[in-house]
Amino acid sequence: MDLDSIECVSYSDGMDEDEIHLHHHHSEFSSTKSRNGSTNHNISMVSMAIAPATSVHELLECPVCTNSMYPPIHQCHNGHTLCSTCKTRVHNRCPTCRQELGDIRCLALEKVAESLELPCKFYSLGCPEIFPYYSKLKHETVCNFRPYSCPYAGSDCSVVGDIPFLVAHLRDDHKVDMHTGCTFNHRYVKSNPREVENATWMLTVFHCFGQYFCLHFEAFQLGMAPVYMAFLRFMGDENEARNYSYSLEVGGNGRKLMWEGMPRSVRDSHRKVRDSHDGLIIQRNMALFFSGGDKKELKLRVTGRIWKGQQNSDVRVCIPNLCS
Repeated sequence: MDLDSIECVSYSDGMDEDEIHLHHHHSEFSSTKSRNGSTNHNISMVSMAIAPATSVHELLECPVCTNSMYPPIHQCHNGHTLCSTCKTRVHNRCPTCRQELGDIRCLALEKVAESLELPCKFYSLGCPEIFPYYSKLKHETVCNFRPYSCPYAGSDCSVVGDIPFLVAHLRDDHKVDMHTGCTFNHRYVKSNPREVENATWMLTVFHCFGQYFCLHFEAFQLGMAPVYMAFLRFMGDENEARNYSYSLEVGGNGRKLMWEGMPRSVRDSHRKVRDSHDGLIIQRNMALFFSGGDKKELKLRVTGRIWKGQQNSDVRVCIPNLCS
């Protein structure tokens, strides 16, 4: 979709409408030489000397990927260790001494790992939890302190960080429009609306109740039917998102569609939310009907608001028939 042909008019909480143009948007394993020249790997001495958690973490750190090693832990004849995933990546050659790895397991280090409790790898971001070695991985996949992925849908952005960092990133790097307030009124204008391609973009970020919300609007092909969709994502975890609700409304020519729901967390990817149809969906024919005129130009006005609390049970939600 040619995004340069779309413009947006927005105001928040009493602000005047203004024109907004959318843009495309180890420690290493310790070894010593004895007098007869043989190598002595003293795991017991190492384990006694690694009381600090940071030393334990370094001891179990793979020298290739720098992730924590989990059994099976492999070692070469000289005692250098690495994780089983990286063993195949280095073509069975020790990355430290270049000797052939073979199939030697470092059983002593594996037993040390089984006896340890380690802090979550996101401790520097505020997680205070300490877990048995084997429980740590499972926790880290759902840790509330893990970084968020950039929610910008217009490109495959790999930036991660906490919410304040991502807000600045969206504003400075993606040039996303920022608004303060909990109500909005956007006008979408698109010439030649019959040329609907798969296209996504983030329209704006709202700041209200001390939180940030991402309002998305896009056009895409749903089966054989071109549709437009608007939805809201909460910049935080799902348990916090449940504290808020939002509504969207679009209409014209005496008709209107309404949507009310709970914003999804940005932990859920943009595509996951879109493909679940969790938002206001407008068929192209209905969108053109709302636009009026000769149907040669799309003119949609989407209004909405965000509030704190659960959604109203008596509000009627209208969803168009996507099969027609």
